[in-house]
Amino acid sequence: MDFLELYDQYYIRVRKFILSSVRDEWVADDLTQEAFIRIQKNLNNLRDCSKVSSWIFRIAYNLCQDHFQTRKEPSSDRCEFWEEVKAYSEPLAQKGLEQGEMGDCVRNVVKLLPESLRTVIILYDMMDCRQQEIAEILGTSVENVKVRLHRARKKLKALLEERCTFEVDERSVLTCDPLEAEVKKSGIR
Repeated sequence: MDFLELYDQYYIRVRKFILSSVRDEWVADDLTQEAFIRIQKNLNNLRDCSKVSSWIFRIAYNLCQDHFQTRKEPSSDRCEFWEEVKAYSEPLAQKGLEQGEMGDCVRNVVKLLPESLRTVIILYDMMDCRQQEIAEILGTSVENVKVRLHRARKKLKALLEERCTFEVDERSVLTCDPLEAEVKKSGIR
């Protein structure tokens, strides 16, 4: 397995994942660089090449966890993938703008999920990782990942129903607006 091929194939995804966790461009750059240094050093130790993706993301995940332990940052504020996604999405048309606004609304609610649920949503729905990969990254079972994913979606749905209103406008575009009480309480918008 060639390191440069891995670097080209995974760099953007690994940096996106790390940035979503640490929410700091400089720290994300440093941790991404450290991840690839570790990947290069340990590439010969990889036993099962079919698990290279989960192995790489496990290294990135562990680096993020080490970073937080060093900083002693509260776990509820750790994974904020949604802010990073927002930075990469630039709607091109009115429909795209409205979808972006809906995404902002949803991202603000996702922030309220506990880290363990938020991390699974990020890895599965945003990073397109398979459940097996997520289990390997988090050091848990596939069954546990399925349970967390189910709980995360259930909790997210309840929070969205509690905090947002969804409507389909005359153009058949789904829109989302935070409820007025939520706007005042959280400063959304």
